[in-house]
Amino acid sequence: MSKPIIKIKELGFHWETKDPFMFCAFHQDQYPKGEAHLGPSKEALKGRFLGNDFQKKDGWRMYHGQEVPGFPYHPHAGFETITLVEQGYADHSDSMGAKGRFGQGDAQWMTAGKGVLHSEMFPLVNQDKENPLLLFQIWLNLPKRSKKVEPHYKMLWHEEIPIVEEKDEHGNLAKIKVIAGQYKSQSALDPTPDSLAAEDENDIQVWRITLEAGAGFTLPAGHTESNRVLFFYEGDELKTEGFEIPSGHSLDLDASQELKITNGNKKAELLLLQGKPINEPVVQQGPFVANSREEMSEIISEYQRTQFGGWPWPKAEFTHGDQGRFALFADGKLVEK
Repeated sequence: MSKPIIKIKELGFHWETKDPFMFCAFHQDQYPKGEAHLGPSKEALKGRFLGNDFQKKDGWRMYHGQEVPGFPYHPHAGFETITLVEQGYADHSDSMGAKGRFGQGDAQWMTAGKGVLHSEMFPLVNQDKENPLLLFQIWLNLPKRSKKVEPHYKMLWHEEIPIVEEKDEHGNLAKIKVIAGQYKSQSALDPTPDSLAAEDENDIQVWRITLEAGAGFTLPAGHTESNRVLFFYEGDELKTEGFEIPSGHSLDLDASQELKITNGNKKAELLLLQGKPINEPVVQQGPFVANSREEMSEIISEYQRTQFGGWPWPKAEFTHGDQGRFALFADGKLVEK
């Protein structure tokens, strides 16, 4: 019988995933105190390549932001983003007229479909203390039949995201946060209507797993056809299948087999991505994903012609002042948390 571990890899800035996922961006920044404009002080910005700051000077990056860290408005088409903000906040704005602030465990699901502009800024809301950020953005592909669906944006608030708690035989705790799919009998919240995850047969699973020091945990067997990757990004080490795996590694797994894990001496944080492959050609050019070069040319032409509806907000790196967590949707519905 084959082993459940196919390959072990060291994690980079963009985490390698497998079809139907495209990659996962991991952002962990120890941002300083914020100023009134929700960005760092001018002094803290000295020596940075503003507009393209990825060096993690002083433990944090501005990314493409000039005044506020983050990603000013940019296009997406042909895929989905699942954005998990475990620490800190993200300010979302888009060309559909929607906007929101989410964080501290919230997730945002956005199906870009035929095309959307959006910005993701990281407001430094605390002026009296530091503003740590821990954020994952997962790119999930769409099949050819769904590449041109209408864009849609949905919030998964942390108060509503199910978390399953289990203890091993020694009483050590494991927590499984079910963002997509199903863990045992616990199902996730619904994704966007045209998402690949909206059809159960695609087996889209996104789980955040937290293990106490010394905790044992068994990843249950899944669908034979699915791809499964487990990312170990924080902790000491995991023992499994005769390996001692330090943090900062991913495991490509045989989804049809269970995997027994014993955690090391520190709390461990893991992310699991699983799904049945779409098995279609993928042509990617920056923020656009298509199935052929011809379709890619069509997307680029459409963007140049329409700007996917244009940018309705006053700034490219638009932020939301002193508001709390909220979502204003394109239909005018407002949700405040």
